[in-house]
Amino acid sequence: MSKIKHISGLKALTPLFIFIALYLLCAIIAKDFYKLPVTVSFLIASVSAIMMTRGESIEKRISIFTEGAGQNSLLQMVWIFILAGAFAASAKAMGSVDATVYFILNILPAKFILAGLFLSACIISLAIGTSVGTIIALVPIASGLSHVLGVDEPLILGLVIGGAFFGDNLSFISDTTIAATSSQGCSMKDKFKVNSLIVVPAAICILIIYTIIGYGLEKPTELPRFNYIYIIPYLVVILMALRGFNVMIVLIVGLIFSGSLGLYAQSYNLYGWFATLGDGMTSMGELIIVTMLAGGLLAIIKHNGGIHYIIAILTKFIKGKIGAELSIGLLVSFVNICTANNTIAIITVGNIAKQISKKFEIDSRKSASILDTFSCAIQGILPYGAQILMAAGLTKVSPIEIVGYTYYPIAIALMALFSILIRYPKKYS
Repeated sequence: MSKIKHISGLKALTPLFIFIALYLLCAIIAKDFYKLPVTVSFLIASVSAIMMTRGESIEKRISIFTEGAGQNSLLQMVWIFILAGAFAASAKAMGSVDATVYFILNILPAKFILAGLFLSACIISLAIGTSVGTIIALVPIASGLSHVLGVDEPLILGLVIGGAFFGDNLSFISDTTIAATSSQGCSMKDKFKVNSLIVVPAAICILIIYTIIGYGLEKPTELPRFNYIYIIPYLVVILMALRGFNVMIVLIVGLIFSGSLGLYAQSYNLYGWFATLGDGMTSMGELIIVTMLAGGLLAIIKHNGGIHYIIAILTKFIKGKIGAELSIGLLVSFVNICTANNTIAIITVGNIAKQISKKFEIDSRKSASILDTFSCAIQGILPYGAQILMAAGLTKVSPIEIVGYTYYPIAIALMALFSILIRYPKKYS
């Protein structure tokens, strides 16, 4: 790599460093993560990225940014955010969240609620294969439980996000599983066997931790009475998700149920419901802005060669199987940081990972597992990733605060790293 390419590669990544440094530095100085809105951090980084781009007219630079902000997969996420905001507001206004919280408190001992919620998130995400769908279904309930039980809200949100990535990583119908297995040329069943040996021990450890954390929790002495009919909207959403329906269809049906039952129970009148839907949609405004700014910023970084630079650096000094497996994990991790999308990260480096695997005789099942596990781990701790932004948008908690409590993604990253260093599982290493 020439010195010029080295300098241009680092320069391409500079806007990302500006965003991270600016956001964290202001938070540390002010001792408050809310002092500098994340939207402003992304705006400054985005303007910097456009200004730093050379060899293109200003119109072309803005066009690249706009295409990145409006890419198909990103806009689909925006529609999900809008529907999720509307459904969450509608369900909350009719009393669905409170009723579901009190129902859970009635059937579960308080000391097992954190562990039970984590296990529920794991099971639901494994069944539906999407972390975002799991977060939409469980975050409002988790937030309600945190207020009733006196648990830190970021802790319980991190719990749900962690469980959501359990299925995102392992499910046969997850986008990441499909991308990892197809790029490495192995079956989903074989990848599942290897992957589960790495992440299930981590999940068990985290489950024990949540059991210990929750052991001292106590329910309120008297729980308010609630109408079981109010539970129906969330029950419908979870059951439809488990049956594999599209997330947007699930949310639309959930909206219809919450609206109809809310009108029936006189929780609001028709115009009151419309106002609630409007408030719910507009409450996701910051989340949508961040998502689109991040998409545009990352498109500029990719155009300027930032991702190719990372790939070139990490593949230059590979020696032996451990180095090869580490490079695959680092590749997908850094690209995930630059794209904020674990599926896209796997697709981007999948072919390169396959070439590395062939050269150093790495089992395709192990390389697929490394790709999927590291990408999910990084996605689970990105404050500008869709999952944490979704949880933050539904609860008004800072994404940075949530990151500190995403224990499961951190655990699987460590477990994946150990699996490389100690050659585990032996059969596939």
